[in-house]
Amino acid sequence: MRRLLREPLFHFLLLGATIFVAYRFVAAPGSAPGTIVVGAERVKHLEAGFQRLWQRPPTAEERKALVDDWVREEIATREALALGLDRDDPVIRRRLRQKLDFVSEDAGGVAEPTDAELTEYLRAHPGSFAEGPRFTFRQVYLDPARHGDHLARDAARLLARLQAAGPTGTTPGDPTLLPPGLDDASVDEIARQFGEAFVTALVALAPGSWRGPLESAYGLHLVRVERRTEPRAPELADVRDAVRREWTQARRRERTERFYQDLLARYTVRVLSPEPEKQAAAR
Repeated sequence: MRRLLREPLFHFLLLGATIFVAYRFVAAPGSAPGTIVVGAERVKHLEAGFQRLWQRPPTAEERKALVDDWVREEIATREALALGLDRDDPVIRRRLRQKLDFVSEDAGGVAEPTDAELTEYLRAHPGSFAEGPRFTFRQVYLDPARHGDHLARDAARLLARLQAAGPTGTTPGDPTLLPPGLDDASVDEIARQFGEAFVTALVALAPGSWRGPLESAYGLHLVRVERRTEPRAPELADVRDAVRREWTQARRRERTERFYQDLLARYTVRVLSPEPEKQAAAR
């Protein structure tokens, strides 16, 4: 008996029997099974989907199969809803909420923003559109494969020689395909060349002298920042598309929030606090 209870097939049959019994109780005796109308627009939609997938129109037999499959899906949907199988299912609830969000967004188009509205939005959110600082720097590379266990020691010795040579002095590092430096480069440009970890360490360096080592995915780097240019407040002409996109998204979020607040006004919400846990045995 215990072995039977552990069998997946037994669990499947038990679930099927439960659904069958529930249906007998839920369905009204003698009730009509309902009417399913497959309209012309629905058939056109099914044909269009077939056309997009197979790059040709369906044959008469394939069209019948499409309609039959849609009817089976409609029947399954109606019966599942009648049995309450949609209740307390987080996947279904999440999908229904997404569809309602789409309905609220499509309820009315967002009007095209004026320059004044975009300028006001840009002034209110300057940090969202600022490019970030730009750097001019030089770097000397140390290859971990060449130095092995002496990598940290060799980096310290090379850094001391560079600092002693002054701003104009140079000391060759290990061969690399990386550039010896970048001029007036944005953090995004630097990250594409050296990686995010390198950029994170670079932005903490003060200009003027050799520092390091800075780590990247390639190895270690000794770096001298020659110039750092702080970001300026962006002009609307430079970031118009980004501002317009963010402004439109903000308007849609506001409209969705108003939509839900209007719906919430139609409901009475009662939150029942869980029963307090029973106290442990009296001390």
